[in-house]
Amino acid sequence: MRAVTQRNYGSADVLEVTTIDRPKIADDEVLIEVEAAGLDRGVLHLMTGTPYLIRLMGYGLTKPRNAVPGRDVAGRVVECGRDVTRFAVGDDVFGIGTGAFAEFAAAKESKLVRKPQTITFEQAAASTISGITALQALTTVGRLEPGQDVLVIGASGGVGTFTVQLARALGATVTGVASTTKLDAVRALGADHVIDYTTQHVDDGEQRYDLIVDTGGRIELSRLRRALTPTGTLVIVGGEDGDRVTGMGRQLRAAVLSPFVKQRLTFFRSSESLDSIEALAEHLTNETVTALIGEQFDLDEVPQAIEAMEAGALGFTTSRTHVHKARNGRNIGTLTAPQAELAGIVQAMRRTGKGVIQLISDAYLTADDEFAGRELDLIGALAQIAGRPLSFTVQQTDDAPERWRFIFKRIAAMVAA
Repeated sequence: MRAVTQRNYGSADVLEVTTIDRPKIADDEVLIEVEAAGLDRGVLHLMTGTPYLIRLMGYGLTKPRNAVPGRDVAGRVVECGRDVTRFAVGDDVFGIGTGAFAEFAAAKESKLVRKPQTITFEQAAASTISGITALQALTTVGRLEPGQDVLVIGASGGVGTFTVQLARALGATVTGVASTTKLDAVRALGADHVIDYTTQHVDDGEQRYDLIVDTGGRIELSRLRRALTPTGTLVIVGGEDGDRVTGMGRQLRAAVLSPFVKQRLTFFRSSESLDSIEALAEHLTNETVTALIGEQFDLDEVPQAIEAMEAGALGFTTSRTHVHKARNGRNIGTLTAPQAELAGIVQAMRRTGKGVIQLISDAYLTADDEFAGRELDLIGALAQIAGRPLSFTVQQTDDAPERWRFIFKRIAAMVAA
């Protein structure tokens, strides 16, 4: 099979696409034909072997224990170990596996669930690790209660996007912290308020929070404490600002201080438990959360994708939307629109109970005369995002991208209203 492999720790230069044997599965594992695999910063840490503490946690002291990177996986079961009872060959599954950047990957039965029919393989593959981390940060560690005020730092990141949606679904009032260009995206996810960290500190003003989930790793502990209520809880997720040895400099300072103050200052490493994955799957099935996909790459492009992530060139602000063929069979290609507005469409469908067609109709009714009566294949593209494939006649003109942006913004505005 074809797979991305690495023999040593290092940058994306250590990765290469080669042909290797299929993995052999243990009695409690299944073999998955991979349809999609997720890429996040955790993959980057395991590739580089930093912070060095992760090498002592079973991932390999001098070189990666697993030659094929990638853990978030979605696909179809093609083989079951003799002790496996929950799955059969042909089942569509998602969860956490070993060596997901390959045509086939092994995964323990206890780290997989069936893929909901309402989501794509790509959405499933982008969900598990970030989703269960967000869920545990809010519930197990953060002890969130309905009606509480929650601040999510790093709200446009992998864990942050799930945290915003889950906190809202669990009854919280949510404030998301992100950069200027990503504020609309965070609003579209369901945040009640947003903070632009380039112009405002989290402790500015009078607002104080019952729970802060910090996935950003850049804000001083003193500022975070000032933003909390006197008995509030801080949950630090990840360690992007930590030293190269432990990656937990700020977390350790919080843990040392916590016993001496009324506030709970905590950090945690997520547990890859079946209960959490099943709870996440339920949220995905009920469409209370949606995995937002920034970019998509073929297997051969994984080294370049990770290199782009290292350089900070991968973002969640744009998404490639593949438009369906028109009735005459002509493929009209690919159009691009801001991810914030794509997310806004999905949120609008959920909150208003309206379908894609009605949302587009509403958008046209409020549009300027300049846009009235022009046919775009908006409905087909939006329906695809919502998991409802449809096709409609398309009329393309030179200014089509601008008209897309305009109507997307109309729909995003409907969500805010």
